[in-house]
Amino acid sequence: MTHNLVVVESPAKAKTIKKYLGADFTILASYGHVRDLLPKEGAVVPDKHFEMHYELIEKNEKHVAAIVSAMKKADALYLATDPDREGEAISWHVYTILKAKKVLGKKPVHRVVFNEITKTAVQNAVANPREISMELVNAQQARRALDYLVGFNLSPLLWKKIRYGLSAGRVQSPALRMIVEREEEIEKFISQEYWDLEAAVEAQKKNFTAKLTTYKGEKLEQFSITNAEQAEQVKAQIIKVAKGKLIVANVERKQRKRNPASPFITSTLQQEAARKLGFAVQRTMRIAQQLYEGIDTGSGLVGLITYMRTDSVNLAQEAITELRELIAERYGKENVPDEPRIYKTKAKNAQEAHEAIRPSSAARIPDEVKEHLSPEQFKLYDLIWKRTVASQMISATIDTLTIDMNAGKDNIFRTTGSTVLDPGYMRVYQEGSDDKPEEMSEETLLPQLQEGDEVALSELACNQHFTEPPPRYSEATLIKALEEHGIGRPSTYAAIVSTLQTREYVVLDNKRFKPTDVGRVVSKFLTNYFTQYVDYAFTAQLEDSLDEVSRGEKEWVPLLEHFWDPFKAQVDTIHETVKRKDVTQEMLDEKCPECGKPLSIRLGKRDRFIGCTGFPECSYTRAVEEKAEDAAHDSDLVEGRVCPDCEHPLKIRHGRFGKFIGCTNYPKCKHIESLNKPADTGVECPECKQGQIVQRKSRKGRVFFSCNRYPDCKYALWNEPIAQQCPKCAWPILTVKKTKKRGTELVCPRQTCGYVEQVPDEGSK
Repeated sequence: MTHNLVVVESPAKAKTIKKYLGADFTILASYGHVRDLLPKEGAVVPDKHFEMHYELIEKNEKHVAAIVSAMKKADALYLATDPDREGEAISWHVYTILKAKKVLGKKPVHRVVFNEITKTAVQNAVANPREISMELVNAQQARRALDYLVGFNLSPLLWKKIRYGLSAGRVQSPALRMIVEREEEIEKFISQEYWDLEAAVEAQKKNFTAKLTTYKGEKLEQFSITNAEQAEQVKAQIIKVAKGKLIVANVERKQRKRNPASPFITSTLQQEAARKLGFAVQRTMRIAQQLYEGIDTGSGLVGLITYMRTDSVNLAQEAITELRELIAERYGKENVPDEPRIYKTKAKNAQEAHEAIRPSSAARIPDEVKEHLSPEQFKLYDLIWKRTVASQMISATIDTLTIDMNAGKDNIFRTTGSTVLDPGYMRVYQEGSDDKPEEMSEETLLPQLQEGDEVALSELACNQHFTEPPPRYSEATLIKALEEHGIGRPSTYAAIVSTLQTREYVVLDNKRFKPTDVGRVVSKFLTNYFTQYVDYAFTAQLEDSLDEVSRGEKEWVPLLEHFWDPFKAQVDTIHETVKRKDVTQEMLDEKCPECGKPLSIRLGKRDRFIGCTGFPECSYTRAVEEKAEDAAHDSDLVEGRVCPDCEHPLKIRHGRFGKFIGCTNYPKCKHIESLNKPADTGVECPECKQGQIVQRKSRKGRVFFSCNRYPDCKYALWNEPIAQQCPKCAWPILTVKKTKKRGTELVCPRQTCGYVEQVPDEGSK
């Protein structure tokens, strides 16, 4: 009896496909990558044709050992890792290890790929194996070598020129540049005022609004009316000539078709899940992986969706047939187009052999499998199912009505309404949008008017507006921008977003990316001194070259040589010629108000600040956002106060953490005080019995309570203290602790005591 070993990359996938193969198949998981480059210098050797030195990943050694042991007993090897470059590389590494262990011999080795984990797909793949694609493997090796070479050469440079512990990535750096440049656009943006006029009108017992589009024969542009006075003059003139009515000058009716969006690819799934579900990119991919690898729907594990890392919008013919049958059954034959919809990918180098992300079977209606899914799994599966079904439905038919109305001579108001005559695909799904309100699904009905009809002018309003800066990138819009520039590929988008946050180069502020001060400095350094390597076009071109390697159109070693030689030369030049202050300081055209020396923007331990170049002799600092005149005002002497340590005057200063009181004798005297006096709780400190417990705030804004004799007494608490003795250990105070789960409790602050007393809610008996 033949015994076969099948290797996949995850235990969930192994568990799912096990039931599709017979008893003569053993399925084992590699648990992801089994080998990686040595995490030290010399793992890639450019002088030896980019020879790469791999080692076993420690956490996966036991899984590799199990595969080696099973292969000794097996008659054939089937490598069934994911159908992309990463999956191909895992298969190659497993094969290389087994060959080195001399357990393969002359046993046949098969590479099998499937885009969905269903019985038919898995069995067809096993029945039609191929060889390992070295083109795909080499493309992955080239990408890994590039990332290694950039990281291991730029990171030490960042440590020397900016701060220890920083790192740079080949693809993440252009993404960081995008975020920083957008922030700079926002900071430089000057808002402009503009006005428009909106008429409230009535006709045939229907109220609607219309905007003034032409005034005295001239078409109004955004900045035609720029102030209230001008708007009121126009209003007065319109009211004068209109005499309480508008005359219909033109009525235009049009029908237009709105087509459904294409099925999901990786980037559009990430964007739409962010818009509609509020999912972060990593969360989306984690849930999609679960749906792909298999869910127990009551009759065993089954993969609910096709492979989720793809840039192709293709659908298999059998999937299209199933979708058309389902649409006819659920929504009526009239909602099935005469011919199947065929979509073309916008990505120049899309892997067209793959499929779009779709349900493995459209017959698995989301509501019918909901009980077997977690809430987040259901939401994502429902989104994928609806998008896929809608993609094969008829277009929506929209009836639009535009009415132009005259106010006197040469003054035109326009209103537009729409009616959905046939919702078509909109019965199932509508695509979301970024940074602008989604089109209203509700119909805007206008009265059926004819040329020459009169409508009553009820009111004329002048509306003030201000131009707004471009919005910061969200996860969805950043991925969209990366995709448009050709930067990154489906498997890298989530990693790019995650890495920028992990390195603390950006933070999410109201679900929008904002660069940190360190991120700004790193981006500025890379943009100034490694311009080519953070250039969007250069990065995209490099991605195209990697795609050419994957298709066998280009050799990977010459590609690396073409990149490496000028890059290494640039690293060496910057290492020798650029000083640390050239990177971390930015000179300002402003003098220090205290000593007259130039000021500069400098990078501190946590953020940037403005400081005197005469430091340490002059200690003047202020926040980057603070104006000089405000800082000068804040530097006034504190009346009636002298330093308790040296008796020099005290003054209000501004440091990196805000305003504080400091000694004018700094740096000889380093006495400082908080500007805001802590709130007294009226509770005596139980530790020193000399001070009082006061309420303070940490640097991160969290409230805590401590003795006012700090630093002589360092007693501190997170919970509010009350002057009530603990009945268990007789400690002088208790604390009030509030949680959602247990409500309000009185708790002894001594960890060795453990006393807890429930406090009844107000109003309870």
